Formats: sequence, C-alpha cells, structure tokens
Amino acid sequence: MSKQSYRVCFCFRRRFKMTVAQAPEDVKNLFEMYSENGLMNADGLHKFLVEYQKEDETTTDDAQKIIDGSKHLPKNGLHVEAFFRHLFSDTNSPQVSLGVHHDMNAPLSHYFIFTGHNSYLTGNQLNSDCSDVPIINALKRGVRVIELDIWPNSEKDDVHVLHGGTLTAPVTLLKCLSSIKEYAFVSSDFPVVITLEDHLTPDLQAKAANMITETLGDILFTPGPEVFKEFPSLETLKKRIIISTKPPKDYTEAKEDKDKENDSKSDKADDEVAMKKAEPQENKPKQKKAPEYKRLIAIHAGKPKGGLDECLEVDPEKVRRLSLSELELEKAAETHGKQVVRFTQRNMLRVYPKGIRVDSSNYNPMIAWLHGAQMVAFNMQGCDKHLWLMHGMFKANGQCGYVKKPDFLLNTNEIFDPEVKHSEKMILKVTVYLGEGWYYDFDHTHFDSYSPPDFYVKVGIAGVPADKQMTKSKIVEDSWVPSWNQEFEFHLTMPQLALLRIKVHEYDMSKTDDFAGQTCLPVSEIRSGIRAVPLMDKKGDKYNNVKLLMRFEFTNPS
Repeated sequence: MSKQSYRVCFCFRRRFKMTVAQAPEDVKNLFEMYSENGLMNADGLHKFLVEYQKEDETTTDDAQKIIDGSKHLPKNGLHVEAFFRHLFSDTNSPQVSLGVHHDMNAPLSHYFIFTGHNSYLTGNQLNSDCSDVPIINALKRGVRVIELDIWPNSEKDDVHVLHGGTLTAPVTLLKCLSSIKEYAFVSSDFPVVITLEDHLTPDLQAKAANMITETLGDILFTPGPEVFKEFPSLETLKKRIIISTKPPKDYTEAKEDKDKENDSKSDKADDEVAMKKAEPQENKPKQKKAPEYKRLIAIHAGKPKGGLDECLEVDPEKVRRLSLSELELEKAAETHGKQVVRFTQRNMLRVYPKGIRVDSSNYNPMIAWLHGAQMVAFNMQGCDKHLWLMHGMFKANGQCGYVKKPDFLLNTNEIFDPEVKHSEKMILKVTVYLGEGWYYDFDHTHFDSYSPPDFYVKVGIAGVPADKQMTKSKIVEDSWVPSWNQEFEFHLTMPQLALLRIKVHEYDMSKTDDFAGQTCLPVSEIRSGIRAVPLMDKKGDKYNNVKLLMRFEFTNPS
C-alpha cells in the first residue's frame, strides 16, 4: 500500500469510525484509574465492573473472558483502545439481561400484557388487506394478545377475519389460527390470548369452535364449567392459548340487544367505524346457542348495562374482562380513577384505539398503565412514537410479553389514587457522550447531499405527568461521529412506570429535521455506568451499527 493510499485509508477511518482519540475524558480517566503501565488486567477490569458499572455478580473469570475475547491483543490485559471498544460493544448493554425475573406465579390480572389491536390488518383500518403476516410479526416481537374480528363469509358457510363494514380484504380464520399455533411461542413460553370480536350466527360459532379445537389441539386452554373466581397464574398457563370473548347469546337476542343499546354500548363503542351491520333476522326462526363455542371461553368479556359504576363493579365470585375505548378510559380516569384501579386488581381491562384512528395510529398508553389496565391494545403495524413506548415497556422482564404491575397498583388495603402527586423517589442522571454507525447504515446522501450530517439528541422521560420531560442536546455540525458530552437530570416520582426516551435527529434548516434513530428503555431495568445503547428505526427494528455511548447514574433525592 502506498503512503498516499494509507493516508486516505487512515483519514477515512478517523472520519467515519470511532477512534480512541475521540474517547470521552471520563473513559480515559477511568482507564487510568483501573490500569497499570498502560494495561488493564483481569483484576483491574473486575474492579471497574463492580465499583463503577455496579455489576456486583461479575467475577474475575468473567473479566478475563472479556480480555480473552478481544482480538489481536495480549491475554494479560486491555490497552485503552480495547477498553474503549469494549464499552462501545454490543455486549455492554444498557439493560439488565436477567431473562424472565418477575414473579410469574401471580394471577393473570397482575400483569401488563403486550396487546395487539385488529392484529390481522396490514395497514390502515379502512381498505388494507387482512393477513396472517402481521399476526406472525407481532408474535415474533413478543405480543401476547392477538385480536381477531370474525364474520361470516359472503356465502354464510365459513368464517372470515376482517374489519367489518370496511373495504379490508378478508383472510380465513383457519389460516390465522394455524399461524398463531405455529408462532405462538417462538419468542416467549407464556400464554397467548386470542380476543375474538364475534359477529357469527350460532351455526358458524359451532364451526369456529371446531376449527379452534382441531387446530390448536392440546395447547388450547379449556376452562371448567364454572367462571373463574380468580384468574390462573402465568406459570400454570405456560405454552397455552386462551380464548377471550363475550359469551354467546341467541343470534336474534344479540341483534335485538345491539339495536336497543346502539353501537356505543358495544365492545367497540360508538367511536369505532360505524359501518358494522348484522344480517337482518326478522323472518328467521330463533337459533340455538353454540355450547361448543361457549365452553372454549376462558376469559369472559362484556360490558354490563348501566354507567361506569356498573361497569367497574367488582364481583368477589367471578372475574371478567371489560373493554373501553381510549376516550372512555380518559373519562373514567377523570371521574372514577380509584374505581378503575380497584377493578383491575382482580379483573382484566382492555383499552383500544378510538375509531377515528383509521391510519392505524396509536395513543398514549401511560394513562391506561397508571390505572392498572392490563391489555393496552395497539396497532402494531404502525411506527408512531406511542408504539415506541409500548416496545420500551415490554423490553422488560426478558421481553416475555408480561410485565408485573407495580405493587402500588395491586395493594388492596390502600387503593392507589392516580390523581395524587407523589414525592420524588429517584434522580436519574444521563450523559450522552457520542455516537457512530450512521455512515454504515444510511445512504451517504440520506441526510445531506453535500456535507456530513448535523446530529442532535433528544432525551426524556415518558411516565406519570409529574415525571414527563424532554430535553435536547446541542447540534454537532458536519460529523458522522458526533460527540456531545452533555448531561441531563431527571427527577422521578414513579420510576416503576418511567420509560427513558432517546431520539436522534439531523438538523435541517430548510425542512423538517430528519429521523436518525430512537430507543425506549424501562428505567427500572437500566444498568448503571457507561453503556453502548443501540438505536432502532421507526418500526422498532435495530440498526446494524448505529449506537450511542451513554452513562447512567441513579441517586436518591436529598
């Protein structure tokens, strides 16, 4: 290689790949503190991991394995560049890697559950195709609740899945069930719940029951004849699929109720797309109920007649699932906040998007979680900021799709009041050092045709209103490897529900700033110390190379 070629190669590396010269002063000072004669041996690295990174379970052998895993290095220690490279590696994750570590022996109602809405839709709510593909994708990501709207086909002899009263093209129930069976437990052993929006006649309910039983076989959880007084535990429901829907009525009776109560009293509420219609039945004889179908229902759903007081009544003899739209929940939270919390201690509450979200956008899930709602149903095919929060929440507990609710939401002796402002519990200090990887994951003219990007970072908290905050770093101009070295401080009253939001943008003077990556982390599982934080695209998929070097420090308020 010629000297000129070497200089070009070296300059290319310095410009687009992080070098030790760009390491933060904190990193260099830590290396000096824990190394001797320019090398950090296993004892020094172990001491650093325990004292600074707070990795109390780490052993000297673990430290030696890190040294042994460093390429082209002596086995007796790390030099400063190797130490920097370790800190910026994927093995230095910002999140605790304990797998499933919450208590999974509590009733199903004690957990937040990763929940989908209209899980079969590939796009918008009006004219996109229905398919099993989004169901498969959701299950692979860890979603545990799949919603299917089931309708008679045009010949009235088979069961289709579609968004009724719209132009969405249907998919067969059998295809959806087969895919659910195949992919239910690829990401988690904990149960999958299928919520059915049922628009079938009793004969088709019987046909659907036969499909469900034959397709799912032994993994289908079938309850006894009695309604549960308390939901079973997650541990006992491992590798099982559970059906949840309203118990069937006679078809004509169900239609009469629908006519009397109006769509606003249905499970979908009046803000759902008001085009769903049942077939006229005036001249048809009353049909019998489908007992086979009813026997499959483990989680009984339904909305009692009357107001919120009746809806939120707690029956000590049985448990059930209630569905509210996001708007209905907001109203309930204003007037019946403590009652909602009390209801969700034993019963299931499902919250779903308002009907005008035809673009398959989502809503802020925090109000639902703050009131103990287990099933906060989201459109998983989108890419909005609220879906990023959902992804962040369910990164917790080994990404198994179930997160144990905080104890304050489960305390039956003192019902939590969401309206009361609580005292400060924790201070989280976040330092954003630097970032890299955009040059390799983006087209080189993606951000600017004529110069390197101008990146900045937004860091904030999503949580209860008192904790909600968003801050912004300075803009680093003309750099593919920006260095910010800025610290931000967040005072938290409810860290159990707090999510740390991180977004990177590229400043654009003439138009909207370009998106350059995001992630969302549950504060309860963030590891102290200096960590490499991988960033995701808008859909929540991890970039190959883009990441930030950050420091996290937790302190108690004075």
